[in-house]
Amino acid sequence: MARRARRQPVRSYRVGGAVRDELLGREPGDRDYVVVGATPEIMLASGFTPVGRDFPVFLHPETREEYALARTERKAGRGYRGFEFFATPEVTLEDDLARRDLTINAMARDEDGRLIDPWGGAADLARRLLRHVSPAFAEDPLRVLRVARFAARFGFRVAPATMRLMREIVGSGELETLAHERVWQELARGLAEPHPSRMLAVLERCGALAVLLPELDRGAAAARALARTLDRAAQHALPLAARYAILVRPFGSDPRHAPRSARARVRHVETISARLRVPAECRDAARSLARWQHVLADPAAATPATLLDLFHAVDALRRPARLDIVASASREITATSRGERGERGARAAGALAGALAGALAAVRAVDAAAIARGVGAGTGGGAAADRAEGNRSAAIAAALRKARLAALRRWRIHEAGRGRVTRGRRARA
Repeated sequence: MARRARRQPVRSYRVGGAVRDELLGREPGDRDYVVVGATPEIMLASGFTPVGRDFPVFLHPETREEYALARTERKAGRGYRGFEFFATPEVTLEDDLARRDLTINAMARDEDGRLIDPWGGAADLARRLLRHVSPAFAEDPLRVLRVARFAARFGFRVAPATMRLMREIVGSGELETLAHERVWQELARGLAEPHPSRMLAVLERCGALAVLLPELDRGAAAARALARTLDRAAQHALPLAARYAILVRPFGSDPRHAPRSARARVRHVETISARLRVPAECRDAARSLARWQHVLADPAAATPATLLDLFHAVDALRRPARLDIVASASREITATSRGERGERGARAAGALAGALAGALAAVRAVDAAAIARGVGAGTGGGAAADRAEGNRSAAIAAALRKARLAALRRWRIHEAGRGRVTRGRRARA
């Protein structure tokens, strides 16, 4: 007769990222806990609030931290959702830790602070190694992206056996089962890490990059330039929208493979943005960089009309922060292409930023209200009045554009006097 598993005493353990970060000497983020020996009824009777949809997770009545019942899982279908979870009082802490992705995430501390590390996570932290816990790693395709993201965060290398499993996941076709929203979520988190180039390198090595972002396959030289630019963006703390715009930009690589027309470049980035369903801010930044990088890279050499069109296109007069995003991305691309580093790069970036800011300030200084008052209002009513009002609006827009172009010409003359404007064909009004 089979022996029944014995129920354990109820105990809680701090697990996962908080333990890992503590061992790394980093400030831990959210603290998560696993509870063994408990049931949902016990948790509810203790004042916990249920929040989990797929498996039992509860919020502590005072700290509001998450406590999950110890659980195991079984692959029951394709994709990252194809799992059945089992949470019973007989599941041990070691059973729960065994289902986790990497050894560095499969550690716990008990209520007395004792480290529980059945899979060697602390040793892998010391070796700066990302290593899977068990062969079950290959059952979840989302883990390919998670490993790449951790490489971007910590700069760790991936264990050869783990890389083999990642290649198996890619070869199985399960990567295509991931929801685009989940792919974007992991990519965005990786882009926001200190070493985003490491994420791309890991995805390229296991074959996932060609599946998820085939547009980035533009040769070794382009990959190196993109890696340097993304890491510069991270070093200078550029926002996510700027980093995304850099990631998908269709130039800065071999010009033989880059779309030549502005329309083609915009179509290129919009295809990627639509597939990944990125937030509007990221989509707009990528579109603006693709369309206007040639102007952003050297604003002092652009015509006043081109500069004014840029400002209108990115809505810089009302929301100058949008211009800052794409301008900062362009500066990193330009600095990488010119090989500018250190103090020299900082001076060049400052000059570009100053030129763009000066041009925008000149345009914003134009008194739109005064120009509108200078255009006479129509009189009477009916259709004739409507036509007159329409004509007046058009006249105001034309007068305002004329005044702003004049302001930009004056700005150009001022900049030329300081030796900042390139004289030549592109610089003519």
